[in-house]
Amino acid sequence: MRPTGRLHLGHYHGVLKNWVKLQSKYECFFFVADWHALTTHYEDPHIIEESVWDMVVDWLAAGVDPNTVTLFIQSRIPAHAELHVLLSMITPLSWLERVPSYKDQQIQLKDRDLSTYGFLGYPLLQSADILIYRAGMVPVGEDQVAHVELTREIARRFNHLYGREPDYESRAEEAIKKMGKKNAKLYRDLRTAYMQQGDREALETARAMLERQKNIALGDKERLFGYLEGGGRIILPEPQALLTHAPKMPGLDGRKMSKSYDNVISLREPAVEVEKKLRTMPTDPARVHRTDPGNPDKCPVWDFHLIYSDGEKKDWVQNGCRSAKIGCLECKQLIIDAVLAELKPVQERAAEFSRDSLAVKNIIADGCKRAQEAAEATLVEVRSAVGLSYSR
Repeated sequence: MRPTGRLHLGHYHGVLKNWVKLQSKYECFFFVADWHALTTHYEDPHIIEESVWDMVVDWLAAGVDPNTVTLFIQSRIPAHAELHVLLSMITPLSWLERVPSYKDQQIQLKDRDLSTYGFLGYPLLQSADILIYRAGMVPVGEDQVAHVELTREIARRFNHLYGREPDYESRAEEAIKKMGKKNAKLYRDLRTAYMQQGDREALETARAMLERQKNIALGDKERLFGYLEGGGRIILPEPQALLTHAPKMPGLDGRKMSKSYDNVISLREPAVEVEKKLRTMPTDPARVHRTDPGNPDKCPVWDFHLIYSDGEKKDWVQNGCRSAKIGCLECKQLIIDAVLAELKPVQERAAEFSRDSLAVKNIIADGCKRAQEAAEATLVEVRSAVGLSYSR
């Protein structure tokens, strides 16, 4: 996530709640994309550092567990930049120019000078961010699927160019022997079933068996993944897009909640301010007087009910508004109570972390160390593949 300062309810419902769910199912890497912030805000570097720590506190307050996931700052891991450079050598310029968001953002951010390589190449830096950890899945919304597909194409091209070592087959056969007689025979049988009969189930069984192997090196494991399908060594696995459920969080004016629209409720907004903002929200313009019937479908407050209210409360709002049996303030009070109840535990945890900035920085330092180790393991393979592994 790019550091934009303190987060709001849109971030919480759109991203953070999904992160909290994912952290109990997968090994997760969540990082502050501070280099990416410079692609559009390179003229305002002074805002980045404060924004970074504000954002990390909000992550922790929302329930992201640093004992379960790896939390780090992108620029603290130079391996991202090195892989970005190496991938740039093989990535056709046309691939970057066709990314949908490239032209869209130039239009949306026309007040900024985006005629830089950093802006053109940021999808490639994203690819490096993903591939450096050999990620299997990337949690994204639909608007980011094209970026994951670009990453897959880049990984495929890299593996095609560099996955075929001169002694590839003999190395693969040596790696099979390291699995032990029983597993080696099973691997060969499954590989034969797939290569000769196209048995996809045998392929998946073999892949699952390789994942469980503890007694072979990572390079050998990747070599055997590629050997299964008759191709070269898979140095950079192709990630899959993991589409996450992200309800559209409405802003106070009915548009999408966004800082640029000045229609947000921040996660650490004081209760009195939250209540004031929600009480003064616009409603159905046809409902001038308390006795006028309204239409919830034309009221921005109804969008909040779609997120916060259960079926019984939604029915109460629909019937009461359309018959003028309830007023707008009564309708809003349900949302005020729900939002304050949701924010209370988040704000309590945020206050604790804010009082102990050293603990927050230690969490990031520990995460950076773990991330660096994982990233360096990938770079060892990549450098060797492209001929930059010098031994003297």
